[in-house]
Amino acid sequence: MRNWAGNIDHGATPVARPGSVDALRRIVANNRRVRALGAGHSFSGILATTGGFVRLDGLPPAVDIDPAAATVTVTAGMRYTDVAAKLHRAGYALANLASLPDLTVAGATATGTHGSGDGRQSLAAAVTGLELVGPEGDLVRLRRDVDHDTFAGSVVSLGALGLVTRVTLEIEPSFQVAQSVHTQVPLDEVRDRFDEVLGAAYSVSVFTKWGHDATVWLKRRTDRPVVELELGTPARSPLHPVPGADPASCTAQLGEAGPWHLRLPHFRPGTVADVGDELQSEYFLPRSAARAAFDALRGIGGLIGPVLHVAEVRTVRGDDLWLSPAYERDSAAFHFTWVKDPARVLPVIAAVEELLVPLGARPHWAKLTAMTGAAIRSGYRRASDFDELRAKFDPDGKFGNAFVDELLRDGAP
Repeated sequence: MRNWAGNIDHGATPVARPGSVDALRRIVANNRRVRALGAGHSFSGILATTGGFVRLDGLPPAVDIDPAAATVTVTAGMRYTDVAAKLHRAGYALANLASLPDLTVAGATATGTHGSGDGRQSLAAAVTGLELVGPEGDLVRLRRDVDHDTFAGSVVSLGALGLVTRVTLEIEPSFQVAQSVHTQVPLDEVRDRFDEVLGAAYSVSVFTKWGHDATVWLKRRTDRPVVELELGTPARSPLHPVPGADPASCTAQLGEAGPWHLRLPHFRPGTVADVGDELQSEYFLPRSAARAAFDALRGIGGLIGPVLHVAEVRTVRGDDLWLSPAYERDSAAFHFTWVKDPARVLPVIAAVEELLVPLGARPHWAKLTAMTGAAIRSGYRRASDFDELRAKFDPDGKFGNAFVDELLRDGAP
């Protein structure tokens, strides 16, 4: 069994797919080590286990809306695309979505996955409640307004505290989004007008090969004033983020308004291939370091370009979640979609990190990095507090793996 990209082989690891929470509790209680397996869109060792995997998508799907609290409680193994469609039909929305809508709620929130927008936090920041199965098969329930500090340490958990069964998310009234694309934008102009460009719409993405120009994707809410922006050349036909690729899988462009869940992602539900012909890495930097990062990456553009499909720059508002890559700081996120050739790509990733780590880079938990666990850990002020939380929730390290144990000083062997 392999992950989505096929760069990690889990071999003959057993996979359980319980049909009820009670069955899941029995599985957890009877296994020495266990990890949850979501959509598999992870490129790092965060998925691995020396025990067994559990798929949560067999649990009965539920989308329970609480209009008074402005929240929705969903089965954690559900994919965002299914949750979003049901919310929209009921007249509600999530504030943001990732580029791919087919990620599971549990997997995306546990790793700090995000969309884009100056005012948009990570997907995990929308979580107000969690239900998870602990190491003895016990049910643990946490709420943002009750458990406070413990809750802030438990949302982006890397799967190390237990198997999440239900997640409560903030919602708002449904809204429409119109997407447009600007091409042939000088990269120096994006760097020099970074705040203006990345703040020009509800959600903004900058795609580039780190040469001389970029393509800017603007996702505007139709219920908010339009920010006029003279930038490059407006596209006259749909485009794919990867130059020259078929845009058939992409969400509608050319200013055509549509529901939030069919515009905020770059790709339409169900259109991403079952196996990805790519590798990915991503780094969250303090927003103030964006200009320096542009200059640094432009400087090695000749090294990056030959192994790069495309790079993306987005912004993420800071949050208070201990292990969130956007913890305590507004961030500029630099994403790289590489060709599927680890031997060529890994040395380039190391070269990128040599430039970005001194600027304060934190790698995305689910993507490739050459950084050691100690180096990653040093970027998180509450890492030791998370150690203590893990010792409380999972003293024997049942939900750990080599990736988590290297990162956490007190991790089980």
